[in-house]
Amino acid sequence: MAVPGDDPRHRRQPGVRVHHPAEGGRPQPGTRAAPELDRYERIRRERDGFLPAQPTAGPGSADPREPIAVLADVLDRDGAALSASQTRRRNLANADHLGILHAIWAAETRGVRDDRYRELVMAALPPGHRQPLSHQARWLFRTLHAAELAGLDPAEVTRTAIASRDLAGARDIASVLDARIRQRVYPLLPQPQGPWTERVPHLPDPDRRAYLAEIAALMDDRKQRLGQHAAQTAPAWAITALGPVPDDAAARQDWERKASQIAAYREMYGYDHPDDPIGPEPTRDTPDQRAAWHETFFTLSQASAPDVRAMRDGRLWRIRDTYAAETAWAPRHVGRELRLVRLGAINADQSAIRAAAEADAAHKAGDYARAGRHQELAASYRAMAACYRQQETIFAQTMADRLEWEHATAHSRRLAIAADAELRRRHPDLRTKPLHSAEPVPVSDTDREQLTLASEPKIGEIAAWVLDLTVQHREFREKYEERQGLMVPSEDPDWGDLGEAFPAWQEPSRDAILQPPKPQIIPSSKILQLAQERDTEPEAAD
Repeated sequence: MAVPGDDPRHRRQPGVRVHHPAEGGRPQPGTRAAPELDRYERIRRERDGFLPAQPTAGPGSADPREPIAVLADVLDRDGAALSASQTRRRNLANADHLGILHAIWAAETRGVRDDRYRELVMAALPPGHRQPLSHQARWLFRTLHAAELAGLDPAEVTRTAIASRDLAGARDIASVLDARIRQRVYPLLPQPQGPWTERVPHLPDPDRRAYLAEIAALMDDRKQRLGQHAAQTAPAWAITALGPVPDDAAARQDWERKASQIAAYREMYGYDHPDDPIGPEPTRDTPDQRAAWHETFFTLSQASAPDVRAMRDGRLWRIRDTYAAETAWAPRHVGRELRLVRLGAINADQSAIRAAAEADAAHKAGDYARAGRHQELAASYRAMAACYRQQETIFAQTMADRLEWEHATAHSRRLAIAADAELRRRHPDLRTKPLHSAEPVPVSDTDREQLTLASEPKIGEIAAWVLDLTVQHREFREKYEERQGLMVPSEDPDWGDLGEAFPAWQEPSRDAILQPPKPQIIPSSKILQLAQERDTEPEAAD
């Protein structure tokens, strides 16, 4: 007999769990439509000639993985197989590769350097704060290493940071000191470090020091042979940076010295751009690479300027003030917007082709209403593509101006940064405002949204801020042509000008797609000697 209020349908059966909403569990999701139904509905509406709910030809509607990118990965394969003798010669040539030797050098010197920094910090701390440093000390040691690369005494920098303010209440001594030292060190530029044989640290183990000295000698020898190899092969990056290899013996030796510095940096840090010598400046998170980059940069022919360390303060302040003037006439950076409108033009072209094909199919089937809608869509997509192409022309022109501005002002901007760093080095207690760029502000998200065009019969006009770029282009060309006419005067009034102050930059020509094998560098004599000794061993004969 059923109990009053008891519904037999709600009785719990053996082995069956009944979920009640009042039990506090999560509500079970209901059934959802299959994703294929949405795709079917979208395709059906497109075939009928109706506009989709969201525009499919906008700049941001491309797939993350574009077909051209997939094709580039397919073509970027080297299927050439080397013979055994070629493999042996290549291995001998790269046995003393700077990427390998520098990794050994960094592993052998980092621990000794960190121990020395730890002793300096512990000796400078007040007696009440001498406690073991936390794991944050590695960032402090990195900052002290950057200070030492900039020519400062790490012991003096540590004492100054400790004496600047009281350490009472500091939860982490290493983090506090790192923040204090970083403000003084980061604006400074690294100093030239010299050959590796002069940088071998004093190690307590004589065998380990001898091993590290041998590694340093191999690195210096490799660096010299890289310069000779560059003079023999004349790669594109060397011609771009230093010009053709001179015929005069003294000039050729100086050319090889500069090329060896550039080639050593490229090989050590894996920079393999065919035309650009050293690439952009590394961040401060890698002090050694940043120091090597700056030492390499000052060897380039474009950096053959007066040394800021020999200038007076007044001249340094004037050079520093040129940074705002050089950045004030910079064209706006619209690289991202250029990419978006190009993608939008490609999508609009594809949509127009598809709509025209659908119109032909509908016309053959006798559905003239659907054919008319597709013809209207095709006309709209073609108008979209034309509008995107017009925007692309403006953006491409602006980015070309931007590239010319970067090459025209690269030397003066870097000289202003070097002057600012030298002033901060000379006057560490002076409150100096950081360098401020006067470049135009980047494109906002609101302005970028105006680039997306909808599939409508009437395409809207180009945004006002895009049209302003054409006016800025004319102003930039006038400023640029005015600079091209400036000449460098000679110190002797009886002599003529020394040449153009801002020579026009020419984009390097592109090489052919199929290239011959790159010539290998001559192996080191030390490596050949070790290989010969190994070949003559009894085990090698077996």
